[in-house]
Amino acid sequence: MPIRKGEDWGEAGGLDQRGVVVCSDGEARSVVETARRAGRPIPSLGLVAGDLARTLGATGDVNRLRSAEAWRFPLDLGRAVVDGSTHWFVAHLVARRPRWSGRFVVAMNSQWLGDWDMAPRAHPGDGRLELVEGTLSAADRIKARGRLPHGGHLPHPDLATRRVRVFETIFDRPTVVRLDGESVGKTRRLEIALESSALTIVV
Repeated sequence: MPIRKGEDWGEAGGLDQRGVVVCSDGEARSVVETARRAGRPIPSLGLVAGDLARTLGATGDVNRLRSAEAWRFPLDLGRAVVDGSTHWFVAHLVARRPRWSGRFVVAMNSQWLGDWDMAPRAHPGDGRLELVEGTLSAADRIKARGRLPHGGHLPHPDLATRRVRVFETIFDRPTVVRLDGESVGKTRRLEIALESSALTIVV
């Protein structure tokens, strides 16, 4: 079940014996995709680093993950259909052209996208993805880069933001899609959906 306002979230507990330690969002995505494609349950993931780890306040201490000091969280998982192929992501999806020119779509399950505070309101356990889409002029892209590290790029009249469970769109030309920092190809038609509480994350 997704987190509700005012409710506690997570519980004390370390990584179980079958749990997998991952050091980046890309590593976490790889474990998820391998399990999903094999039809197996996704193992618990111990996060050491990455944008999702930063969002959850991970310390980077590997030994902590299997100790009584660790904390377990049920997390949402993003799913995307890119050029007809299904993929998953744990932290974020970015569909854009070079230098962020033209229309772009960003779906955030984490707050952070690298050094950018892309989605200050995003919560990886609330049953929604934070969606940011729009088209910025060259001048506005320069301004946004200066404001992104502290989340000051929002609100903006040319950026639409919303919280979604599902989202579909068609680009006017093939657009590169990156999941957790890794390109999975180009597409014109993009479908995004949320799988609520599909992961157990330990930090």
